[in-house]
Amino acid sequence: MTDTLVPEESPQAPVPQRRSALGRLYHGETSIDFYGRRWIGLGVSAVLILLTLVSLFTRGLNLSLEFEGGVLWEVPSETLTEDQARAILDDNGLDGANAKVQILTSNETGRSVEVQVGDQPDEVRAQVQAAFAEAVGVSTDEVATQLVSSSWGSSITEKAIRALIIFMVLVAAFIAWRLEWRMALAAIAAMMHDVLISVGVYSLLGFEVTPATVVAFLTILGFSLYDTIVVFDKVLENQNRYAGYRMPYADIVNVSMNQVLMRSLNTSLAAVLPVLSLLVLGSGILGASTLREFALALLVGLITGSYSSIFIASPLVAIAKEREPKYKPMRGRHATGAELERLVHGGAPSARREGSRQRAAGAAPSPDDAPVAPVLTPDEVLTHAPRPRKKKRRA
Repeated sequence: MTDTLVPEESPQAPVPQRRSALGRLYHGETSIDFYGRRWIGLGVSAVLILLTLVSLFTRGLNLSLEFEGGVLWEVPSETLTEDQARAILDDNGLDGANAKVQILTSNETGRSVEVQVGDQPDEVRAQVQAAFAEAVGVSTDEVATQLVSSSWGSSITEKAIRALIIFMVLVAAFIAWRLEWRMALAAIAAMMHDVLISVGVYSLLGFEVTPATVVAFLTILGFSLYDTIVVFDKVLENQNRYAGYRMPYADIVNVSMNQVLMRSLNTSLAAVLPVLSLLVLGSGILGASTLREFALALLVGLITGSYSSIFIASPLVAIAKEREPKYKPMRGRHATGAELERLVHGGAPSARREGSRQRAAGAAPSPDDAPVAPVLTPDEVLTHAPRPRKKKRRA
């Protein structure tokens, strides 16, 4: 009995015109083996997370006045240096070496020096204020003083952590209901990865963490989730499309990733450009320092969110799905090169030929090698063979 073979190439699969690498990327014609490089992405993330943990335990975070509490003096001066500001604190009985001193420049208010120390009595605060005013030659009222309690920042942190936990529980439940629970776990892992790496960047580079930074960290979770869901939805679509084939789950992930790669990059680029404008124009040129804190956290989060949806979430789903009985026999095998390119562009899997050749050589057929109906493309569904013409009866 003749076996029904799936052809090496589907006749309806389009043959893309050869373009440059950027041209193939723009037209969605890439055939990158994301699954084969999964350990590279996971390894890079593991190193970054390790650096983050080491930095958090050794250096900690550069928390703003709202979180640590204390006194801040803002001294308007074009000549006051950081060393001079620390010396004034030492002269007034404070530890100038451990104080936070920042030089700020604005087009509206000009140059100013911010000096922050721990909580101090009112008389010490007034004494230092007068000393700064005398040093730069301005009145005492021109030296702004701010007193903030650390309880306010602690309240913000507690509410942010509570909101993060509630958000993750609801997101996991929705993804498990809409897609499947493995994808829900992978999406939560990707979001935690994004937040941890973003915090690590702030710790390693010494950026100041303000309430605006915390709000930005919570904001980037939405973008990270959106990008991940776009990828997972395509993976589930292709999983159903190739349900009739004995196809490794690695191929399903690779095909899906290549098909949505340009969309994911476009989404990330469209989100990064406005944030860059806030960071460069708003903070750098116009001098709006409050925008810098928010935009910087958003920029770091958008980059890590795009990275995690491709190199963290999808590989984790593939590793989990390969343990299922349906995909476990094909674990460790996946298409690459021209075969992967053909699958990305709508070709049918050709793995059936292996079982047919074994039967032709006299080997016992496997139950998995039973012929299956091919997945039809829209053109195949709408195209049918012409009807035979009826013969006219002769009178």
